[in-house]
Amino acid sequence: MSHSEVTQYMGLRGPALSILIGVVAGLAFFLFGYDQGDFASILTVGAFRSQFPQLDTIGKPLSETVAAVQGITVGIWNLGCFVSAILTIFLGDRLGRKKTIFIGLLFLLIGEIIQCSSFSYAQLMVGRAIAGFGNGFTTATVPAWQAECTKAHRRGTLLMITAGAFIAAGLSFSYWMGFAFGWLDPNSAAWRAPIAIQVIFILLTMSLMIWLPESPRWLILTGREEEAINVLSALNDIPKDSEQVHQEFLQIKDAVLEMSKGGFNTVFQMGDYRHVHRTVLAVTLQIFQQSTGVNLVTQFLALMLLQLYGFNGWQARLIAAGAGTEYFLASIVPVIGIDRFWGRRSLMMFGASGMSISMIILTIMLKLDTTAAHGVGTAFLFVYCTFFAIGWQGMAWLYQVEVVPLRIRGPANAISTASNWVVNYAIVQIAPVAFHNIGYKTYIIFALTNAFIVPIIYFFYPETGFRSLEEIDVIFHTASTQPKPYLNVVRIAANEPLWYGKGGDEQFVYSESEWHKKHVRFSDEIKTSDGGTTTLRDSPEEGGSSDDGTRIGTFDNSEKERDYRGSSRGSDTLGQHGQRPSAMTRVSSNGVSPLRPNSSRTLDGNSNTIPGFEGGMGEEAAPSPVISRTSVDKYAARGVRSAGSGY
Repeated sequence: MSHSEVTQYMGLRGPALSILIGVVAGLAFFLFGYDQGDFASILTVGAFRSQFPQLDTIGKPLSETVAAVQGITVGIWNLGCFVSAILTIFLGDRLGRKKTIFIGLLFLLIGEIIQCSSFSYAQLMVGRAIAGFGNGFTTATVPAWQAECTKAHRRGTLLMITAGAFIAAGLSFSYWMGFAFGWLDPNSAAWRAPIAIQVIFILLTMSLMIWLPESPRWLILTGREEEAINVLSALNDIPKDSEQVHQEFLQIKDAVLEMSKGGFNTVFQMGDYRHVHRTVLAVTLQIFQQSTGVNLVTQFLALMLLQLYGFNGWQARLIAAGAGTEYFLASIVPVIGIDRFWGRRSLMMFGASGMSISMIILTIMLKLDTTAAHGVGTAFLFVYCTFFAIGWQGMAWLYQVEVVPLRIRGPANAISTASNWVVNYAIVQIAPVAFHNIGYKTYIIFALTNAFIVPIIYFFYPETGFRSLEEIDVIFHTASTQPKPYLNVVRIAANEPLWYGKGGDEQFVYSESEWHKKHVRFSDEIKTSDGGTTTLRDSPEEGGSSDDGTRIGTFDNSEKERDYRGSSRGSDTLGQHGQRPSAMTRVSSNGVSPLRPNSSRTLDGNSNTIPGFEGGMGEEAAPSPVISRTSVDKYAARGVRSAGSGY
């Protein structure tokens, strides 16, 4: 195959390009993790406490006022994150993923420079607020950008590396920098250097981000289809006119068709694709992540070890660095198995259960208040971090991208990220005050919240692993046609066959599916006023128009297929022996064989009827997300297949 037709970015394509995208996304989250942990050690440094005595809670009776000021100082970073996450709702889809991330990095750079050069408390607060403002843009956007540039069977692994391992690595690195530079105390470099070192990573991330591709889904959403085809070509390392690129383009375009029928307010409308339902799942999960109490531990770890567990300054910083290292190593566990064995739900329930038990033991050990009990309590701080890293560190960021549809992914992710920062701020604000007032009993609160999370995940959160983003859309569409969709969506996700298999190696011809044909019929009925392609850019809301005055995000699929393929390729090239397989056809090594239209099989091998197919695919029939399946064998149950990656 000639690579002359394959688009390249920085001279890279295919897996190499995907890896670089993952590295840059990871660096952005590395900075997030670093900022979460740097003050954990800095608060114990003598030079810092001398420079900002209003934050000094060591060696003197702890007053509630000082505790509150300390909480505000740490938490104002979270408020900055919250404000920019809210702004991303309105700016994210207009600016695009790359520009939003770049702007966030720029604000982060300015904030860190102000912080490390601070000589007054007001300057320090302004610097932390600006840094948080930048981080809110990046954390609300990076997961969507990476997920939209990633294949379905690798999405979980890559995002767990980015939003899991890289965050943990940043946190661990900040602890070690705090320990290393802490030896310079009483020189101010003991606290200025750990903050300033972030500038290196920010500049590196910005310089790489410029040259990387934009999300192909966002490009299609905004009408820049030729650019999107170039990106899909580069990510797959195949020519732009290849069948695989064509299939993925159609799949994404159909998602745009369905999801571009409304504006920002559609986030708060249910509709056939259950926008509110899916947004609530994303928001609640981010709230759950913070309700585990992780920032009670990570942002005050060294200070907690010093004040509650009886260690001195350097011992507390060393133990914190060790806990950070163990935290990073534990974050690698889900990377190994999330797209091979476990999926999402089981890891979240495992993590929450373990954290609840850890918090109970921490409560008991601090109540006993003996040297041995302090040792056991310290060990269970490590255990707690392990459970969080495995089950929750990257999961909230991954799941929020997967569960919401393309059309509202930008604003919905911004809302869910903003909810994360609100709860994060509340926890770091009340933590010092809570320990001042109720001491060890603070841990009981988080033991209960973690226990509460487990049944909620089990009953209400569908498994999104091993599926393309568009596949998840049609699962929620099916749930909307059934009673109790909040509960039934979990069952549907568990039973529906996978389009591309667990490893992404199953063959699937998307253009021959009934789901795609439903979109062709719909787009034939609804045209733009000028007969051209309609996208977000062309919609009435964005200055375009439609015949019926409603917002339409569609295009003529039949024309698009002809234009895309070109006359040299012909229009009937999918099938073997010069024939195009029908929607009820299974492509196999032995040729083309017909499938029974009203039969399907789930992953456990049970036969079931496809909703909406019983009376044929009339316009009033509910289209099933299940592509035509057979009960011949378990593997054919995944439908008509051909080489495809399943973004």
